[in-house]
Amino acid sequence: MLVSASGRTDIPHYYGEWLMRRLKEGWVLSRNPLFPEKVSRLRLDPDLVDALIFCSKDPSPMLGNIERILGMGFRIFFFVTITSYGSDIEPGVPPWREAAGTFARLSALLGKERICWRYDPVLLTPKYTVEHHALAFEEMCSVLEPYASSCVFSFVQMYRKLAYAFPSLRPVPEADKLIMLRSFSYSAARHGIQLRTCAETGDYASLGIARSGCVTVPLLEKAFGIRMRRVQPRPMREGCQCLPMHDIGAYDACPSGCRYCYATSSKTATLRNYAEHNPDSPMLNDSLRKGDIVTEAVQRSFFLPRDGQLSLL
Repeated sequence: MLVSASGRTDIPHYYGEWLMRRLKEGWVLSRNPLFPEKVSRLRLDPDLVDALIFCSKDPSPMLGNIERILGMGFRIFFFVTITSYGSDIEPGVPPWREAAGTFARLSALLGKERICWRYDPVLLTPKYTVEHHALAFEEMCSVLEPYASSCVFSFVQMYRKLAYAFPSLRPVPEADKLIMLRSFSYSAARHGIQLRTCAETGDYASLGIARSGCVTVPLLEKAFGIRMRRVQPRPMREGCQCLPMHDIGAYDACPSGCRYCYATSSKTATLRNYAEHNPDSPMLNDSLRKGDIVTEAVQRSFFLPRDGQLSLL
């Protein structure tokens, strides 16, 4: 069983204290965003949790806890998003060179096979042009080459709420996609970085770009040197190839304010939730309510038993 922390909010940046308390106590509650009365109780036991999958734009506040988490017996895989946007698009995110420095320190702690650079979403504006992305991606590849073995990217998806949050945003034209795909492929190959798409339906194998997705069996087998069962992906959106994960985060909880964010529907609610966050609560930005139905999550390992393991390192 994989635990995502989190695709819904940046737990490493904003909720590290809460996470460490949950890991120490050994359990967590997670509310189902589609059926809010349903709450899952997960045991945070390294014998039950195959890996903690972290997603962050700025994991610097968590660097001091990485060795503690590893010392508890948990496996860690980190996705760190580093883009070329400024505060006009990502107001609460550090400049990319600062983020690259954090990436390098995290890579030193985990190893470059257990950390992945995300360059997404790719969007176009009069400022962030095709040429801008091509040059920025090449420069980032040159800086991150010693610390990253892979990069995942995606083109922006036009979620309905973006019509209000980012009304000038438009889908990336196919012709522009192809130009950037060729440029990204060339830069990644030149710097020894494996390139994969996230939630893209196109087949770009001829450009050396895999469509395997983010959290996959080959990725985790290589990262941890352990063979896994053949697990079917559980798509979270069209084109997604990720494995099933239990997400312990919550929507409307990340105050970074990225204009393209799919996980924030209300800036007011997000800031209120963050201000009222209780690090002692078993649920990220909530508590149990009257009428809630709490069930124990099914936690089955995706890894083969020890006598069926094969070292891949």
